[in-house]
Amino acid sequence: MAFPHLARTDLPAHPTTLGGYARLVREIAADRDRWEPLVRYDALTRWYARLETGPGYEVWLLSWLPGQSSGFHDHGRSSGVMTVVRGELAERSLTAGGEGSRALAPGGLRVFSPGYLHEMVNASLEPAVSIHLYTPGLVEMNQYPAAAGAAADPAAADPDRHRVH
Repeated sequence: MAFPHLARTDLPAHPTTLGGYARLVREIAADRDRWEPLVRYDALTRWYARLETGPGYEVWLLSWLPGQSSGFHDHGRSSGVMTVVRGELAERSLTAGGEGSRALAPGGLRVFSPGYLHEMVNASLEPAVSIHLYTPGLVEMNQYPAAAGAAADPAAADPDRHRVH
């Protein structure tokens, strides 16, 4: 072949399945040398950096100081996989069936689908760091009020008033 660099076979395969995305998130989380130098903390807002993009997905690093929150939101038409790599985060989720909550500690994976409505909060006294994969890449994040009406019926909130592109 005249241009062997165009037919490389030594490149890693990009994930295309939920299992592949979960494996990628675990691999990135285990590679502390890759993400740890990028961690920053901002007293006013969550800090984030894109770690990787591939066909149909992107991976983000987020850092959270105590008390910082994402607010109630969904990820538009994106699904995702996330894990905590330092500290602990609390997740509150809203569905038509009511409200749920869970603590997220390092090592566990959280998977979500399009339309999943939740809030992430660093409710601890220590900083936290998490890694998030979105597929397709995150192009919208709809914010919702935390009012009781939204908890009973998430569709009742008007996401267009809170759309972030």
